[in-house]
Amino acid sequence: MPDLDPLAPDVPALRSRLDARGYLADDALATALVLAVRMRQPILLEGEPGVGKTEAARALAGALDTPLIRLQCYEGLSSAEALYEWNYPRQLLAIRLAESRGEPLRDADLFTEDYLLPRPLLAAIRHPGPRPAVLLIDEVDRADDEFEAFLLELLPDAAVTIPELGTRAAVVPPVTVLTSNRTRDLHDALKRRCLYHWIDYPDTARVAAIIRRRVPESAGWLATRVARGVTRLRARQDLTKPPGVAEAIDWAGALHALGLPVLDADAADRTLGAVLKYAEDLRAVRRAGLAELVDAEPGSDA
Repeated sequence: MPDLDPLAPDVPALRSRLDARGYLADDALATALVLAVRMRQPILLEGEPGVGKTEAARALAGALDTPLIRLQCYEGLSSAEALYEWNYPRQLLAIRLAESRGEPLRDADLFTEDYLLPRPLLAAIRHPGPRPAVLLIDEVDRADDEFEAFLLELLPDAAVTIPELGTRAAVVPPVTVLTSNRTRDLHDALKRRCLYHWIDYPDTARVAAIIRRRVPESAGWLATRVARGVTRLRARQDLTKPPGVAEAIDWAGALHALGLPVLDADAADRTLGAVLKYAEDLRAVRRAGLAELVDAEPGSDA
């Protein structure tokens, strides 16, 4: 793929930059991110929790050497909370100061850029460049239908209207990454406005490589055994929340923090809370026995 845009490297170059920041992306994901940058089109990353959707946006911002602006979605999030708020304490001080001086004060004097506090969406629109910011709209499936409808208006033109100030359009439109854990279906209208990529659980070898990159203090063979243990946990059908890559990294980090040189049944029992986050899952795995999570011989890569 020719390097048509100096901001967006080709796929091998972007993979290399992501790798330098500890994020191991395959060709499919790297291609999707390159397209998002070059086409200036939002991209929706879907996948199970813990597969690295948020980290992909973080790593992309690092690879492009540009700020990451993150909006964490939640139920009841309103467009006003995501866009901006007025600095009411400063406005009140201005009113009192004007009263003490006997000066008239109009609404237009209070609702100006000086009193505007940008929230993530407006901050991304106002980013001066020269490189576009990476706007991460994280876990958009947790927001309500009304917020989705608002995004339909905001995303195509990277512009927003502030009643007191008028329309504000981005001089340098952001690279927008939306993530979803697919806890509910998003509207087709939103998906049609986005590029799409599904991030699946990586295989055991890739998980081990990610662990070695993110927890370099852990021995290579230990990273492999942790990756195998996580794969075995994911294969179970009775877990409320199967572990993802994030939990695999946490598990390796917990073993290192405790100075445990092997992943045996005892070490697994002591650190199981780093990889499983529900009491029911902990009980189920312990009831079945922890020996199935670990290899037969300490230090074995066989």
